[in-house]
Parts: sequence; structure tokens; C-alpha cells
Amino acid sequence: MLRRIRTILAVVAFAGITLLFLDVSGILHTYLGWLAKVQFLPAVLAMNVGVVVALLVLTLICGRIYCSVVCPLGILQDGLARLRPRKNKKVGRYTFSPEVKWLRYPVFVIFVIALLAGVGSLIALLAPYSSFGRIVTNLLRPLYELTNNGLAAIAEHYGSYAFYATDVWIRSLPTFIIAAATLIVLAVLAWIGGRTYCNTICPVGTALSFFSRFSLLKVNFDEDKCRKCSKCTKACKASCIDFKTHTVDYSRCVVCGNCIDSCEFGALKYDAPNIHRPAMDGGRRSFLMGSALVTTAALAQETKIKMDGGLAEIEDKVAPERKTPLTPPGSLSAKNLAQHCTGCQLCVAQCPNSVLRPSAGLKTLMQPTMSYERGYCRPECNRCSEVCPAGAIRPIALEEKTSTQIGHAVWIKKNCVTVTDGVDCGNCERHCPTGAIQMVPLNPDDELGAYVPAINEALCIGCGACENLCPARPFSAIYVEGHEVHKMV
Repeated sequence: MLRRIRTILAVVAFAGITLLFLDVSGILHTYLGWLAKVQFLPAVLAMNVGVVVALLVLTLICGRIYCSVVCPLGILQDGLARLRPRKNKKVGRYTFSPEVKWLRYPVFVIFVIALLAGVGSLIALLAPYSSFGRIVTNLLRPLYELTNNGLAAIAEHYGSYAFYATDVWIRSLPTFIIAAATLIVLAVLAWIGGRTYCNTICPVGTALSFFSRFSLLKVNFDEDKCRKCSKCTKACKASCIDFKTHTVDYSRCVVCGNCIDSCEFGALKYDAPNIHRPAMDGGRRSFLMGSALVTTAALAQETKIKMDGGLAEIEDKVAPERKTPLTPPGSLSAKNLAQHCTGCQLCVAQCPNSVLRPSAGLKTLMQPTMSYERGYCRPECNRCSEVCPAGAIRPIALEEKTSTQIGHAVWIKKNCVTVTDGVDCGNCERHCPTGAIQMVPLNPDDELGAYVPAINEALCIGCGACENLCPARPFSAIYVEGHEVHKMV
């Protein structure tokens, strides 16, 4: 019963959080957004005390059940491990191995130092939730979008618009390569030793292991019933059960229930050791475990998504060289983003305007940055601030967003079609939502001649409408330079 309930909850959680990264409409976040907010590291970075305390209490009561039910990367490892072929079904998949302390704790210390120092690229590489988001966004989402586009074409043929086509493109080649490499490493480790990554490298698993050692409910041996058949050890994907000495390494046990299910003699139980009380049947234990998980999930606050409309598609733009990268409204500053962002790619996946993409910079690797080749940051959209679970992009109201200056526009005379082609344009002025651009005579003495844009930096919020809709190719005649710290205008 324990294994069955754990499996059902894990499948539901895994499917839900995967759909968060795949959703092209933004509707699912209204119902499933809490799954991102109950992830341990994002909750810590967002200073979501309620969720962090609830997860720690859950660990102190049930052990590291978070790793096998809530963490999507942990569940992915279980799925990859099951794909490993077995020539002899009587031979178990795993064997007992001692804790690799020389690697486990130095990795954790390095991660904590990176966390305190704000080294976002290292955090993104090691954080389990971020690794999972990177894999889904870069490897699975393109396939999902292609399927969606195929359904859209079929529906359109029959006069239905139940689906709509979306652009399929690689947002960052370095991030794509890292995602593929991460999946390969996870698959190899899972096939060889089950949860090797989870119990040796993952910093969240190591952090929870300090508490799971003292959990109330644990997997315990009844030595009188044990026949030392070794089936529990061979079934343990955490490689933490030594049947010879009847011991379980609770710092690595993820309470999957495989060992209990495999024991034919009833020698293993999931209960509180050394406490004499009336025996609790498996159904009641499983009910309490499920109740604890549901209670934890209920602490997360659900948010609402506002749907954004379509936008004009302009191709073949080349990104300008910005001296200061652009960070999304709500991130407050480049420093705040670097200190809190886990590089999970959820904001990148959910951006309806194709403005966000992972940074390729060494210090900010895989953290979101903005560029306006495929769209611009529409004033009526604040989806990235709504979906961020780590506090890197704080929730921002639409009224506040239209007054937040993330950068300012800069005009490049040599690229402007009015100058190069001698044609009237004014696209930038017409589409500026704040009225920061006005057309003035190129030659002040010739009011009947060509007109070019003049920018009032005090009014510009850096939305990028002018850059995106500029007809100049391949470089826009007007682009947005970022600000290290956002301002209010």
C-alpha cells in the first residue's frame, strides 16, 4: 500500500510539473502553479517560510519522501532506472553501497557557498528542480510544440481553432547542450546505481538528509522474521539497505516502499522504531503519509494568469550587443536576479512573447535575459513574475510594470531606413506605449525633409516595442540598453 500510494502521488506530481513547462497557453499555471512553489530550493530562495517549514516537518515525520514524491528530478531518475534492461528477472537491479561522503558533502558545501555568493550558474547546474526544468524546456517542449502545431493544422483544415500554432526554436544553444548532457548523465547513473545522483550529488537531497536521520517514521527490520534473502537490498534504488547487518542508511532512504513490497516474510515495516504502541496497519500509515503530503501542498498559494493576445511576427532580426543585459520587470536588479534565480527555465517556457531566453554568460548561465528579435515585453503581460517560484522575478502588477524602467532606447543613425533608404517610417513612435519617442526633422533647418526618432529617456521603460517593430534589417535602428537596477518613471 505504501509503494502504491507513493507511486500514484509521484506520477500525479511529475505529470503536473511537466505540463507547467510544456503549456503553451498559460492556463495550466492557474491550477498547477503551486507545484513549482513547493519545490525546496525555490521556496528557500523566495523566503517562503511556510513551505520550507512544512517540507522540513514532513521530512522529520516521514523521512525523505519529498525526493520520491515531490521532486521531479528524483521521479525522473526512478523512471530512467526502470528502463534499464535485465537479462535475469530474478536478479535485483541494485546492491548495497556505503555513503560516498568524500563527494557528497564537499559538493553540498560548494553549493552553499555559491548560494551565498550569488553564483547563479553553479546553482543552476546542481539544483534538481532547475535541471529538470532545463531538460523539459529544451528537449521535450520542442517535440510537444511540433505536435501542437500538427494538431493546429488539422483543426484549421476542418475550420476549428481549438489549437493554435507556436514558433519552435532553440532559445539558447549552450543551455540545450547542457540539458542534453544532464539527461545523459542522469540516465547512465540511474541505469548503473538507481539514485546515485540523488544521494551523492544533489544538494537538496543532502540538505534533507540531515533531517531524515531523525525522522519519526522509518523503514525498520524485524530481525526475527528476516531470512537474509537480500531481496530488500536488491530492490532498494537508493542502495541504502544492508541486509547482512539489518541496517538502513536513513540519510539516503527516500521511502519508496520497494523494500517492504519485495519482502516475502514481513521483516520490514515503515513505522516509528522503539515506541511501544498498538500496531498501525499499513492502510492507516499510508493514509497519514498521503495526508501529510497533501497538507504540505496546500500551503502553496495559487496564482492567476491573464491571457495575452497575439503579436506581429517579424523574422530575421539579429540581437544587438548590449553593454548591460536586460532583466525582466519584477527582477528589481541584475544582482537580485542572480542571487535568487535557479535557472529552472519556467519563465522562459511561459513567456508568451518570446522575449525571455537563457543567458549564455558565464556568471549568469541559464538565467533569463531579454531580447526583442521575436517579440517585445508587452505592458499588459506579467506572466514571468507570476510563475517564478524562487523570488528572482517578484510578482508585479500591470500598473507598476508600465512605470518600471528596465532600460532605455538608443537610436543608431546608420541603421535607420529613413536615412539609408530615404523613406518615411515612424514605426517606433507609433508603437511606443509611453510616448517616449517623437519624430523630429533630421535636418533642423528643413522641416519638410526626413524625420527621425528622438528619445526621451525619462519616459522610456525599455519594453522593446520600438526595437522589435523597427523595419531595419538585420540590425534594428533602435535598440534597448539595459539597466543594472530598475527605476520607476
